[in-house]
Amino acid sequence: MTTALITHAECLGHETPADHPEQVARLEHVLQALEPLELRRVTAPLAAEDDVLRLHPAAYLQELRDRRPEAGIIQLDADTWMSPGSLAAAFRAVGGALRAVDLVLSGEVGNAFCATRPPGHHAEAETPMGFCLFGTAALAAQYALDHHGLARVAVVDFDVHHGNGTQELLSGERRALVITSQQVPLWPGTGLAHETGGYDNVLNLPLAPGSGGAEMRAAWGGAAFERLRAFKPELIVISAGFDAHRDDPLAQLEWEDEDYSWLTAHLCSLADELCGGRIVSTLEGGYDLNTLARLAKRHVEELMKAAT
Repeated sequence: MTTALITHAECLGHETPADHPEQVARLEHVLQALEPLELRRVTAPLAAEDDVLRLHPAAYLQELRDRRPEAGIIQLDADTWMSPGSLAAAFRAVGGALRAVDLVLSGEVGNAFCATRPPGHHAEAETPMGFCLFGTAALAAQYALDHHGLARVAVVDFDVHHGNGTQELLSGERRALVITSQQVPLWPGTGLAHETGGYDNVLNLPLAPGSGGAEMRAAWGGAAFERLRAFKPELIVISAGFDAHRDDPLAQLEWEDEDYSWLTAHLCSLADELCGGRIVSTLEGGYDLNTLARLAKRHVEELMKAAT
């Protein structure tokens, strides 16, 4: 079996201000880094509207359509912008994640990485925020539960910023387990240990500013992996953010390159143990371009090792 790389050129059409950290160049750098790898390359389809409506209300989707500019860019909140191509890019990001679920669950590929943008884990049900329009990872998990009839899906998120949107969207879904590590304190101000979800289905792993790989490995290698084993997911969805690295400009964690390889390899090992290796990974943050490209390649190389 192989690893699928799912992307679409329309994801480059989501434009932001020239000095914005979530820029077109992020995806360009990631795709360039992955170019030499032997991956099954798949075009991300547009998500169906009904698939977005699994977790976002119709009024929210209509609001985004109404606000989409004909030219230029508009500001949706303090950090989130929309250009004429943003909504198509967001539909491709969701569609790519759902296609990844289909491919992995059918056994056509061992696992998949979705190199798409905008990211998704900050988008709440009716609120675009943190560079995100739709809750891509949460929608992928909900699709696996509802469309494919899985009984248990886990979403794991190692972005430096807490995936508040994923937590909100799946907190009331007893069939989903959400595990996230993040710097605390840091925007968006959520991700504390006492936030445990509607069905005790959320595990937050707060990490102190200045902490590094040792603290991350202790948190994930202890409570997180224990919860995954107890939950026995039939699919693991990864929100793969690469901004906890020491070189990233938006936060103050001190992870090294090897920490990402370690965490990905261990998640792959757990997936092999628990759910036949079935992983769908989606790109979230990472804002130093060269570091992002290098870490995304490391992440995908570990997925490839696991898929063989």
